[in-house]
Amino acid sequence: MEIYDFSGKEERMKLSISVIILTYNEEDNIRDCLQSVYDWADEMFIIDSGSTDKTLEIAKKYTDKIYEHPFENYAKQRNWAQDSLPIKNEWVFHLDADERVSSESVSELRKIFSLYLDADGFIFPRKTIFKGRFIRHGGHYPVYHLRLFRKNKGRCEQRLYDQHFIVAGKTLKINGDIINIITPDLNLWKERHKIWANSEAEEFFLNKNKKNNIKLTANLIQRRKWLRYKIYYKLPLFLRPFIYFLYRYIIRLGFLDGKQGLIFHFWQGLWYRLRVDINIYKLMKRKKCIS
Repeated sequence: MEIYDFSGKEERMKLSISVIILTYNEEDNIRDCLQSVYDWADEMFIIDSGSTDKTLEIAKKYTDKIYEHPFENYAKQRNWAQDSLPIKNEWVFHLDADERVSSESVSELRKIFSLYLDADGFIFPRKTIFKGRFIRHGGHYPVYHLRLFRKNKGRCEQRLYDQHFIVAGKTLKINGDIINIITPDLNLWKERHKIWANSEAEEFFLNKNKKNNIKLTANLIQRRKWLRYKIYYKLPLFLRPFIYFLYRYIIRLGFLDGKQGLIFHFWQGLWYRLRVDINIYKLMKRKKCIS
């Protein structure tokens, strides 16, 4: 196998990639996020939706490409950024403010971009760190996300929640992780999950008939959708969150993630999914009242 040496000057070379980061009151995260891409990304864009903390003050130390745009949902914000920003590179990398690009991912990207790129997009495994602990079990790792792609080939799905980037072309898998750092503020995490639960319920309820088109394929992201809509959502309302939690915490060994894992799998695997079902139930009752 051919070995690539990226030491010294070559290691500091910028890759022809434009990184796009969405922010809103991310002063605790944005420095580490930007630091993880500063040494290798050719340009970095911040799209802020009205931060009132020190987010922009910190971001200005790393980039002058800072824009403000009202936030409606993640899909619209990400697609607006891709369509409206003066992006000079063919390749775009979408990153959340609470994420970091691992050194292993950077090394692999340097190797890939030194060769002929026979792909239109790359998917990364995402590694979650919750209260300082790597959440390895419960089926939570690895979960793959498409984040890097040719600008004219990829878009974010127009969904209210759980949006994914899709690419018209060939995608390859990166071995290095994107690291997701979950805020230690459980109250903030809880409030965000309330918003997401409402959005997921609306997305499911308004578009449930369209889910019949989802097929089980080798595509890792498509497979997750198939499991959610063809298996999970076929289970009884309010019972399925408990089934899912037991599957995740017992069968998929989530208990091995320690006390942090108990909190994480409970909140995300049971409490959140119950919130979604409660919102779906409310929407069902509202529809009957209207009818």
